[in-house]
Amino acid sequence: MSKRFWGVDLGGTKIEGVVLPTATSTEPLCRMRVPTERDRGYEHVRGQIVRLVEQMSASVGDEPDVLGVGTPGVLDPQTLRLKNSNTTCLIDQPLQSDLQSDLGIDVTLANDANCFALAEARLGAGRGAHTVFGIILGTGVGGGVVIDGRALFGCQGIAGEWGHNVMDPDGRPCYCGLRGCVETLLAGPHLEARYTEATGRTLSLTEIAAIAATDTQAEAVITHLCDWFARCVASVINILDPDIVVLGGGVSNVDALYSRGVESLSKWVFNDVPHTRIVRNQLGDSAGVFGAAMLTAQDGSA
Repeated sequence: MSKRFWGVDLGGTKIEGVVLPTATSTEPLCRMRVPTERDRGYEHVRGQIVRLVEQMSASVGDEPDVLGVGTPGVLDPQTLRLKNSNTTCLIDQPLQSDLQSDLGIDVTLANDANCFALAEARLGAGRGAHTVFGIILGTGVGGGVVIDGRALFGCQGIAGEWGHNVMDPDGRPCYCGLRGCVETLLAGPHLEARYTEATGRTLSLTEIAAIAATDTQAEAVITHLCDWFARCVASVINILDPDIVVLGGGVSNVDALYSRGVESLSKWVFNDVPHTRIVRNQLGDSAGVFGAAMLTAQDGSA
């Protein structure tokens, strides 16, 4: 039986795997990638995961007894099939049971945002905190809740999915079918679209942030981001009251979030002074795959 911690992060373009020597290590024994090739369908993606695990086994001279897998979308606790995935070939597929059959081991699945939150709580910026809310602000908006080093999934598997809370009912349409979701207010593509609509120019969010001091429309986008970030995060703080909120994803690189965004929290948090810390992630692009490995350490083993 392997005493190591094995994780796989199933992304849209790549599948990454890691083997960690302990549940507190950020120095992997092995880290490998294979292409997802999702256009070739579910069975092919499933085969790619098996291939990756076999390659890692050959590299470290060991085999896992349990594997953690981070996925786009979530495993429905009622049907044990994937849902809410932007890798559409996974939707309604019994990925967990299929991988268990393919590999002959136990497999634990969780949403990639939960994996991010778990890694940052156990190994990164949230280490030592009682309650951590991990946020991914990128192409989409996701979140995960970790309490005392354990990810919270909820009865429907959607704990932490704040990205589809409606904040502005008259706002932009979201792919989920609603309008004015957090995702439509804070996700990178929506922010970039606001600038394009106002100016006719197409810039990345990084470029927009860089010129905000001298460009009125760019400043309007950053102001929008900071104001709505505060409102949206406050709605989570008022319910969960976490010790720390850890930000990840491309949008989290906008410096103004940690100054103007945080300063605006006081208008919306139901407390005289917000004490919840808002911080950048520490693990970068390692968080997803490290968090998948941490799924196998949820019993508190180290």
